[in-house]
Amino acid sequence: MFKKILIANRGEIALRVIRTCKEMGIKTVAVYSTADKDSLPVRFADEAVCIGPPVSAKSYLSIPSIIAAAEITNADGIHPGYGFLSENEQFSKVCQEHGIKFIGALPEQISGMGDKATAKATMIKAGVPCIPGSKGLLKDTKEAKTKAKEIKYPVILKATAGGGGKGMRIVWKEDELQGAWDSAKQESAAAFGNDGLYMEKYIEEPRHIEIQIAGDKFGNACHLSERDCSIQRRHQKLVEETPSPFMTPVLREKMGEAAIKAAKAVKYEGVGTVEFLVDKNKDFYFMEMNTRIQVEHTITEEVINYDLIKEQIKLAAGEKIKGRNHFPTMHAIQCRINAEDPDRNFAPCPGDITNYHQPGGHGVRLDTHAYAGYRIPPYYDSMISKLIVVAQTREEAITKMERALDEYIIEGVKTTIPFHKKLMKHERFRSGNFTTKFLEEETI
Repeated sequence: MFKKILIANRGEIALRVIRTCKEMGIKTVAVYSTADKDSLPVRFADEAVCIGPPVSAKSYLSIPSIIAAAEITNADGIHPGYGFLSENEQFSKVCQEHGIKFIGALPEQISGMGDKATAKATMIKAGVPCIPGSKGLLKDTKEAKTKAKEIKYPVILKATAGGGGKGMRIVWKEDELQGAWDSAKQESAAAFGNDGLYMEKYIEEPRHIEIQIAGDKFGNACHLSERDCSIQRRHQKLVEETPSPFMTPVLREKMGEAAIKAAKAVKYEGVGTVEFLVDKNKDFYFMEMNTRIQVEHTITEEVINYDLIKEQIKLAAGEKIKGRNHFPTMHAIQCRINAEDPDRNFAPCPGDITNYHQPGGHGVRLDTHAYAGYRIPPYYDSMISKLIVVAQTREEAITKMERALDEYIIEGVKTTIPFHKKLMKHERFRSGNFTTKFLEEETI
C-alpha cells in the first residue's frame, strides 16, 4: 500500500481524496497555486507545496512542477482527481518514468479512450453497441456528404479530440453541411490543436446514462450500476441521479454487460465510467469512456455503500477485485452548486463568500471546499460544492433535496441554488420524463 499520496488537484475533489487517505493511514501532500493558499485541502493535508501562480497552465497543468513536488516530499503515488491532468497520457507516462504510481489509467488506456475515433473502433471490435457513423476521421466534405446520406440526416460532426461540447455541430440537411464543417474544424483547432472530425448519426430524444466500472490488473472487471446525467446545460452536467428513472432491470443488465466488455477490451485498470446515449426505444450506444473518477461518483457511493476513492487507491496498489456487480439499494440525487448566475445565462460569479451555512440531517451529504470568508477565484471551474441526498425512493430523495437546498445559505456570490430549487419543483423533472434537451425545451 502507498505511504504517501500527492493530490494533483484542488477544491472539493482534493479534500475528498485527502479524507479517504487519512482513513487508510496514508500521508497526503496537497499542491496549490498562489490563488488557493487559503483552501481547505492545503489546511488538512499533511504537507502542502506551492506549485505556481493562479493560471492553470503554470500550476495545476504543469507536469514538471507536480513531479518536483512529489519528489521533494517522497510521495509514492499521485492522485489526479478529475479535470486538469486526470486523463493526460503524458502525465501518466512521466509518473511511470519517475517510479511514482499514477492513481488512474495507464498511458495506453488514456490514449486509446481519449481519441474518440480510436475508442469507437475499439468498442465496435469488442461488440459494444456504437452509434452509426464514419469509420475514423473524415477526409473532406465530399466524404462527409456521402456518409451523411448513408446513415441518414440528422447527423452530428464531432471533434476527435473534443470535450465540453466544443467542435460539435448538428446537421439537419445537406445544404447545412459545408458551414457546419468549416466552423467545427475552426473551433476544434482553436480548442484542442487538432481539427480532425468524425461523423455520427444524431440521436433524437436521448438520455445520457453512464455505467460506473472497476477493473484490476488481473483482467477482472465489474460494474457498479448506472447514473442518469441527462439534466445538462451546454453539454455540462448539472444534476445526476441513480437509479435512472428511465432504467429497467433488463436494460441495466444489458448496459452493465456492455460496459464490462468495454473495460475488458482495453484491459482497464482502476475506476472508470462508460458513457452511453439511450434513445426513446431504450436502444443504447457507446459515447465515450472516462478513464478517471467522475464528479458524480458520490451518488454511486451512496446507493451501493462503497468508497470509490478507496477502491481506486486499492486497485492502483495492485489489489484484486471480486468481480461482483453492484446494484442500487437506495435512490440518490446530486446537485452541482456553482458560483454562477442562473438569471444571466449561468455567467461565472467569482468573489468572496460572506455568509455560509451548509445543510445537514439524515441522508444529506455535502462535498465542498468552501467556507465563510472563502474567496472563489476566477481562474478555475466555478463549482462550490456537490449536494448529495439519499433516500428510499426517488420521490423521497427529491423532497429531501428540496429541504436541503432551502437550508443551504451562500451569500456574497450568486449561485445555482435558486435554479436547483425550481428544478426540483418542475413537474416534468419530478415525473422522470426528461432528455438531454430538457433545459432547451423548458423554462426553469
